[in-house]
Amino acid sequence: MRIAIIAFLILQFNWLVAQQIEVRSSEDQSTLVNATIALTSTNGDLFYLTTDINGAAHLKKVYFKDGSYLIANASYIGFENTKDTIYQGINKVLYLTPKDYLINDVVITAQYAPTSIDKSIHKVNVISRQKIENMAAVNVKDVLSNELNIRISQDNILGAGLSLQGMSGQNVKILIDGVPVIGRMDGQIDLSQINLSNVERIEIVEGPLSVNYGSNALAGTINIISGTEYKEKLSVGLEAYSENIGTYNLEARTAFKLAENHAMQILFGRNYFDGWSPIDDFLPSFKAQKADSSRSKQWNAKEQYFGSLQYHFNYKDLLFSYKGEFFDEKISNLGLPRRSTISFIAFDDYYKTKRIDNALFMRGKLNDNWRINWLAAYNDFERVKEARRKDLVTLESNLIPVSQYSDIQDTSKFNLITSRASISSTKDSSWINYEIGYDINIENAEGKRIENGAQQIGDYAAFVSTEINITDAILLRPALRYSYNTEYNAPLTPSINLKYAEKNSILRLSYAKGFRAPSLKELYFNFDDVNHSLFGNPELKAERSDNYSASIQQKFLVKEVLLKAEIAAFYNKIYDQISLAQSNIETGDTMLYFNVDENQTKGLNLNFSVLYNNLQLNLGASYIGRYNRLADENPIDEFSYSTEFKANVSYELKKPQMTISIFAKHQGELPGFGYNNNEEVIMQTIEGYQMVDATIAKHFLNHRLKMAVGCKNILNVQNIKSSITGGAHTGGGGTVPIGTGRTVFMKLGYHFSKK
Repeated sequence: MRIAIIAFLILQFNWLVAQQIEVRSSEDQSTLVNATIALTSTNGDLFYLTTDINGAAHLKKVYFKDGSYLIANASYIGFENTKDTIYQGINKVLYLTPKDYLINDVVITAQYAPTSIDKSIHKVNVISRQKIENMAAVNVKDVLSNELNIRISQDNILGAGLSLQGMSGQNVKILIDGVPVIGRMDGQIDLSQINLSNVERIEIVEGPLSVNYGSNALAGTINIISGTEYKEKLSVGLEAYSENIGTYNLEARTAFKLAENHAMQILFGRNYFDGWSPIDDFLPSFKAQKADSSRSKQWNAKEQYFGSLQYHFNYKDLLFSYKGEFFDEKISNLGLPRRSTISFIAFDDYYKTKRIDNALFMRGKLNDNWRINWLAAYNDFERVKEARRKDLVTLESNLIPVSQYSDIQDTSKFNLITSRASISSTKDSSWINYEIGYDINIENAEGKRIENGAQQIGDYAAFVSTEINITDAILLRPALRYSYNTEYNAPLTPSINLKYAEKNSILRLSYAKGFRAPSLKELYFNFDDVNHSLFGNPELKAERSDNYSASIQQKFLVKEVLLKAEIAAFYNKIYDQISLAQSNIETGDTMLYFNVDENQTKGLNLNFSVLYNNLQLNLGASYIGRYNRLADENPIDEFSYSTEFKANVSYELKKPQMTISIFAKHQGELPGFGYNNNEEVIMQTIEGYQMVDATIAKHFLNHRLKMAVGCKNILNVQNIKSSITGGAHTGGGGTVPIGTGRTVFMKLGYHFSKK
């Protein structure tokens, strides 16, 4: 009896002094200190509590008085308020949801498991679906043109390429859902061939990720992530996009659930561009055009067809997926009219690209402590160059006959078999987790200018990494990749990353080795005619690099305004860089690929953002130095520097359901040095320019209909100067194409869904 009385008194004492309410974030379960809790009793009395350093507030018996429960309203700066019922004697945890502008994007590139940006050991830049929509971007080139450290180049035939951290696009790994994109022309992937129709976000990791993804990931990795979640039982979408320069795009999609755990999406689209020259009228004409000099355009006409089929199956905590995609493009390079003996003719070139991609995925949790990420893919790429003689009177078109080595008619084929898998431990309670995986890539190339008509290169790699929680604030990840390659000696590739996170501050430090394998063209290209010769070199070594990077991020919450500042620095040194060089100095007509160069780049980035309710403001600046190889033997600066600035602002008007966005970027002057034909040092400078876009988007019919209108390239940038100075003469140069001038656009999208 005495024991029962003591137990009863203990319970009463615990209830009197120990009943508490905890307030936590719903995003990461972290406690919220100094959160306010308003308590309303059944008779209307009001009490206020504040959470302590443990995120808890303690209740007193007097709060309940005549009732057995209280109504609690919890609030915290930057979070949505929440209301709940508190009963006598029962502890309670109240979860607050961060406001939209505080929620971290989830990243997956080179991660053990999907995680928030702040928790990632890598510095990851995420381009969200919302930004893609606000920009009214059609392809990857459109959206990357607004990013710091990325410089877009444009070729009328090869398409849109890029440089990252001052290094060319052949040093950038481009992935779609972790699968490498093939079909590099002169080392570049044409970014305008990658549509954004089903893209959920784009993740950019600067610096080498060669441990995870192998070759080409020296400067960084761009991973384009497709959407995989289907919340509605059935959804149907139709989208149309048009610009005044003769762009007409149309896309249709449907997604549906076959059963509780099965979902499918089908998408099909067509993009059409009629070609453009500065002399064209502002608004396109739909009348029949004369076969005069206007048929030849500065920006070639382009037609694209694309489609995809995705199937997803959920089994417990695993997601099984299949994705099949096709892409078909035709670029028309129309020539100027010429007078023949009996008619008018023109010589036209057509460049046809076909891509067929298939991939299988399995990813998710094996159990509470282990995750798996597996993929297998087969990608096929074909590019055909077709030269034709067209009679402009009869409209008859015929292929131009060619000799054995001429490149007037040419077909190049590439295919890639990829399989990558990793198993990682994700024990939250453990001080150490690790990942082990393999990466297999087998690439084939065919073409008359490839030695023996066809070649194959295989790369077989294993990689391992471990994450060590030295303390609650310090995370260390060392990693290593070993590769066997069938054509060259693959280097051993290590990396080490360190992250220190304390309250609202994050410091990241990293060192990583990278490498770029010589391509099949650099190894086995064979072109020889009466004018010049160009050959591959089977003895090439892989390019290697050392990368050092550091970044520090600080967040400030002032009332309901989130301020975020970040500074980052990087340094790259590349060894055995592959480039063309003369193998016959006397004649100078034979070029061969050699490991002849070293290269360096370094840079400093500053980013600042302001987020407040419906307003998002992002400011950024970068300062990039590129090494001048001629500085060792000539009195010139060792590095040439260029600057970039960007400013993006987006404001959402809730009641009219309208968003206004402005995107601006200054691309600074780009200097460099080289030799002229007289072996004199010359300086070549590409002048700076500014790109400004503005968009207004509005929803109708309860978000089923969306319309966006806007103006791209407001400052009407078309061609910029490329000047040459030095040597025996000063002056000269040319122009570099940048944009199709000022354009206006309209985008309409209709979405129907059945829940």
